[in-house]
Amino acid sequence: MTARLTRKWRVAAHRLRKLRAGEGTGAAGVAIMEFALVLPVLITLGFYGTEIAYMSTINMQISQMATSAADNASRLGQTDNSAVSPTVTAAQVDSVMTGALLQGAAFNFSSRGRIIISSLERDVSTNREYIHWQRCRGSLARNSYYGAQNYGLSGATLNGMGATNHVIHAPPIVSGAPTGAVMFVEVFYSYQPLFGNVFVRPTEFHREAALLVRDDRNTGTIPGNGQSACT
Repeated sequence: MTARLTRKWRVAAHRLRKLRAGEGTGAAGVAIMEFALVLPVLITLGFYGTEIAYMSTINMQISQMATSAADNASRLGQTDNSAVSPTVTAAQVDSVMTGALLQGAAFNFSSRGRIIISSLERDVSTNREYIHWQRCRGSLARNSYYGAQNYGLSGATLNGMGATNHVIHAPPIVSGAPTGAVMFVEVFYSYQPLFGNVFVRPTEFHREAALLVRDDRNTGTIPGNGQSACT
């Protein structure tokens, strides 16, 4: 038995030497060895590229979600043909939120994300900028970077919303009446990598978008019908 095993080991060692030298197999032996050495590197690069591509795609979709929600919120009331400026209802705001959640359903936004819509306006009596009303959806526990509902109306001053050098301000008061409002949207998303922590760590995306309300709107009333402020 021992002699047989020794003979097999010798045969295997001889074949490995021939493979390494390319004897008997020509260039095929060298190619196999090179492929075996390069394969782990190729697999690693492939997985890394997949992770980065997926991460970039999710980041882009979060940005598009913020823009779409701001655009949809700014158009609420456009189909109202009455002579009185329409007041946004809770159901209309909820439809914008639902659309955003559907847009992010492919990457589980409802459980990992948070979307916050704030109505940035000016108070007629004080000309102060403030968040008139604020609504949110999504299970991720995040608050607005700029304050909650009614922030800026009294106490601390709200000097617009947005990142430094990109601050958005509410429309001015003209002849004692507000001239509009800004729908400011913040989107948060907790990104979980495809391959754990091998290539990138879990990170959080935060994107913002803002659009002026398109048409005349009664800004004196907070959307009600049982929908509470964002908490």
